[in-house]
Amino acid sequence: MNLRPSHSGEDAGYPMGSRRFATTHWSVVLRAGDSQSPHAADALEKLCRTYWYPLYAFVRASGQGAEEARDLTQEFFARILEKKWLNDADRQRGRFRTFLLAALKNFMANEWHRSQTLKRGGGMERIVWDELDAEARFALEPREVGTPDSLYDRRWAMTLIGNVQDRLRDEMVAAGDAEKFEALEPTLTGDRLEQGYTALATRLGVTETAVKSMVFRLRKRFRELLRHEIGETVTNGGDEEEELRELLRVLGGG
Repeated sequence: MNLRPSHSGEDAGYPMGSRRFATTHWSVVLRAGDSQSPHAADALEKLCRTYWYPLYAFVRASGQGAEEARDLTQEFFARILEKKWLNDADRQRGRFRTFLLAALKNFMANEWHRSQTLKRGGGMERIVWDELDAEARFALEPREVGTPDSLYDRRWAMTLIGNVQDRLRDEMVAAGDAEKFEALEPTLTGDRLEQGYTALATRLGVTETAVKSMVFRLRKRFRELLRHEIGETVTNGGDEEEELRELLRVLGGG
């Protein structure tokens, strides 16, 4: 797991990065509605680029082959980026995760096969990703993935966690603490340390007490960044708390 810049970004001693991501919020998209706001368009494109894989995994788990899943997912994002479906998003319970999946299911049921009569791509803007990586990642999914919906939820949670982890790494690298992050990263999940605090202290050239303090601050920053990342995909604080509980439930397999 990981974190990213939150409102108290200076607490951990790393640069505050929230301004860099300020226009990626789902709430920015919803507030703009179907206007041509460049901030909303940019926010929507960034959100789609970040969370494309959970949808691709859903399509593959629903029985589509790799090539059709690729084309279907790309066509779906092209339609989303046109912003014609944003009025369907519930502004009171505006979770980007649930909106995306509901819109995809509707697209698969009602529009996908009709759209096949058009030339692939249709001249619409496309989300760029490594298509070979997409299928390589799907090949690593466990055979028993449950339902396509449950796979989508789990991949969403893991993508969010990975995104946060990358942001925390970027912060520490920018602060000149790349080696410290590499050493302490395994402690973020709360699992028992394989090396132990003594070994980490020796590796970093500090006391064991200092290592424990570092781990505490890193985990604190991780939680801050995790909440900030979740906040980008919901529209209010109540949804943020509920989404965090759901993420932890999904990752716990409960």
